[in-house]
Amino acid sequence: MSDGIARFAEVVGELPPESTQQAVGYPSLFLLVALGALVPVVPTGAIVSSAAVVAFHQTSPLSLLFVFLVAAFAACLGDAALYWLGRRGVHSDKGSRWLAALEGRAPPERLAHARERLDAHQVSVLVLSRLVPAGRIPVMLACLLAEMPLSRFVRGDAAACLAWAATYQLIGILGGSLFPEPWQGVVAAVALTVLISAVPALWRRVRGTRSGAPASGAPASGGPASGAPAPETPASGAPGGSRHEHP
Repeated sequence: MSDGIARFAEVVGELPPESTQQAVGYPSLFLLVALGALVPVVPTGAIVSSAAVVAFHQTSPLSLLFVFLVAAFAACLGDAALYWLGRRGVHSDKGSRWLAALEGRAPPERLAHARERLDAHQVSVLVLSRLVPAGRIPVMLACLLAEMPLSRFVRGDAAACLAWAATYQLIGILGGSLFPEPWQGVVAAVALTVLISAVPALWRRVRGTRSGAPASGAPASGGPASGAPAPETPASGAPGGSRHEHP
């Protein structure tokens, strides 16, 4: 048993590094991206960028092309499978856990916004949904609730997956070109993709804090909420008549 393992390790060690990386890398990339499309907790963007870094440092001119095609196909296949599972829940009286999972990951306000954009722009919103962090699930759920046919969804999602794979591959190429060692480029690409994913959520939190600040200070204005009687509004022609008017 141990002799067989040692011989296998010796054979693998004799293989060219690029051949080993490609033999393991492409199937792993496909499985991870497809799984990430079904279970939206896998950082698929970082995976594609990391694979692009490794491909950038390889001598084969087709390595980057294969990463792009494998990532786009796996993402589209995973999206189509998730949409099909969600449609089963929409047309079922009892729903499904897949549809419930989609609804749990789509806040009501973002879902409402996605439905409005879908009504106005149709397939273009679907194409852009994958490029916006955390934008894929609300738009997919909006398509499900609008009962968009699977074939139409796949046509729009195919373009979205191509644009998504190209974007994150460019991030990986940028990371690979800045550093001489592949692992350095992988670290840079992963950090950049995490930053891109975190910025929209941080911006929404900051904007929500700013919009909530006036509301928290409203009771201190001496209005009815503070317990004092509301002042009588002066006539429109009186001096300072607009002081107590509230838009």
